Amino acid sequence: MDRGQEEMQFLGLFDIFKESYKIISSCRKLFTKITLALILPLSFIYLVHVQVSSLFSSKLQLDHIRSDTAEYENSSNLISHEALYFLLFNFVYFTLFFIFSLLSTAAVVYTIACIYTARELTFKTIITVVPKVWKRLLVTFLSIFVVIFLYLFVAVLVLIIWAVSVGQMHAIGVVMLAVLVVLFTAGLFYLATIWHLATTVSVLEEAYGFAAMVKSKNLIKGKLGLAIAVFFIL
Repeated sequence: MDRGQEEMQFLGLFDIFKESYKIISSCRKLFTKITLALILPLSFIYLVHVQVSSLFSSKLQLDHIRSDTAEYENSSNLISHEALYFLLFNFVYFTLFFIFSLLSTAAVVYTIACIYTARELTFKTIITVVPKVWKRLLVTFLSIFVVIFLYLFVAVLVLIIWAVSVGQMHAIGVVMLAVLVVLFTAGLFYLATIWHLATTVSVLEEAYGFAAMVKSKNLIKGKLGLAIAVFFIL
C-alpha cells in the first residue's frame, strides 16, 4: 500500500474507512472470492436464523388458547416438540455461525497482512493457511466468552443490589439505574472492541486466549475512543 507503517498509526476515523476501501479495491477479485466463500454464507445463515426464529416464536404462543380445553393439551404436546426442534436448530445455527465467523476473520486478517507486507497471495493460499490459526482463534473466543460471562454475572449482582437498596427510592433509584446502564453499555463496548482486536492478534501472532486480550488492551491505549467508534459504526 502507499502508506508507511509510521503514517498508519496517525489515521483518523474517516481515513481508516478510506484505507479499508483502498485495500478492497486493490484486490477486488480476491476479496470477492472470500466474500462468496465465507462472508456470504455467514450472512445467509444469520438471515435464515431470523426468519426461522420468527416462525417458531409464532408457533410457540399459547396465549389465545384456554388452558381447560382439549385443544390446549394437544397444542402443549405439539409445542414441546416444536421447542425441541427450535433448540436443535439454534445449536446448528450457532455452530455454523461460529465456524464461518472465525474462518472469515482469519481469512480477511491474513489477507490484509499479506497485502501490507507485499507477499504474493492467492485464494488457495488463504484457504490453506486459515485452518492453521483455527485453534488460536477458538481459544481466544472461549477466553473472551468467559470474561463476558463473568461481566454479565457481576452486572446482574449489581442490579440486584440496586433493586434491594435503592430500587424503591424513585428519583434516586432512576438516576442510579441510568448511570449503571451507561457504565454497563460502555464496558460491554470496551470488551467487544478488545474481543475483535484479540482475534486479529491471534491470527497474526502466536498470542492467543487471555494473552491476546491483554495485547489488544495495550494496543488500543490512546486510541480507545477511535476503536470503539469504528466498532460502533460497523
